[in-house]
Amino acid sequence: MCPAIENPATPEVWSVIRSLLARNNRPIEIYRQLCDVYGQRIMIKSRVRQWCIDFKNGRTSVPDEDRDSCPSLVIDDLEMQINDKIRENCRFTITELSEHFPQISRSLVLQIVVEKLGYQKCCARWIPKILTENHKK
Repeated sequence: MCPAIENPATPEVWSVIRSLLARNNRPIEIYRQLCDVYGQRIMIKSRVRQWCIDFKNGRTSVPDEDRDSCPSLVIDDLEMQINDKIRENCRFTITELSEHFPQISRSLVLQIVVEKLGYQKCCARWIPKILTENHKK
């Protein structure tokens, strides 16, 4: 027996469900075949049943349908404003900084500071991660 396929793409699994359903397999049979091929943790039975119902009710597309999502608030202008605030006072806390930008959450401010701008906390100051030895003195 071949080893289980690890980390399949979700649309691949949905395509398998759709093709097995087209062959008039019952949802429990589809679930068992998925477990045989992809391993026990691929999908729960109720999710396989739900996909079968969706396909029987006329769903034809395999990938997720477009969702109405909020546009990303992280734009270059916002990043520059946060960077300017940091350069004005490098002894800030994330809470203080988030008070200057009430339109975004505190966690998003932290993400911008750490991941986008590349700052890290060092001796109660926020500094860029990449410093030369001369800068560190």
